[in-house]
Amino acid sequence: MDDDPSVWLTSEQEEAWRSLMAAILLLPGALDAQLQRDAGLTHGGYVVLSALSEAPERQIRMRRLAEMASMSMSRLSHLVDRLEARGWVERRPVPGDGRSTMAGLTDAGWEKVVETAPGHVDAVRSLVFEGLSAEQTRQLKSIFDTIVPKIDPENRLSACGATRRGAAPASAAPASAAPASAARASAARS
Repeated sequence: MDDDPSVWLTSEQEEAWRSLMAAILLLPGALDAQLQRDAGLTHGGYVVLSALSEAPERQIRMRRLAEMASMSMSRLSHLVDRLEARGWVERRPVPGDGRSTMAGLTDAGWEKVVETAPGHVDAVRSLVFEGLSAEQTRQLKSIFDTIVPKIDPENRLSACGATRRGAAPASAAPASAAPASAARASAARS
């Protein structure tokens, strides 16, 4: 007699789960390797720079930036220390709020985003979208539009462009698209 109350995944679900886990585990490292090789920048650093590049006045409160980058405040603070040392980010006090700090993108940081974006976009296209049809790309978006709200019920990542069906659009573009818009803007100025 089987007393196990667990409801196991079907064979098809298990295969899909294993494929998803492989992507979750391997994609960040592949993106990080490309960014470090081509731009001397970690994926986390790129996420922060690109988020700042799309923010109003290119600045965001540190606490909000930590949420957007899915980092602890401590981890973000150490990362911003490194970005500041390279001249790409600067911290400023929030006027009228002695407890909060803003992170702001410098002109050199903006140039770093513009310079780095084309290689990152190529890597994303190559690793994620090459080989997918337009219909599969729409399905991929639909699948994640269903999954993400279960993981992020507070919609913390909305400022990164992660919107939900029926939700108001985010005020900023997605981190991966932000550098693309920066690169397009830079090319238009050239």
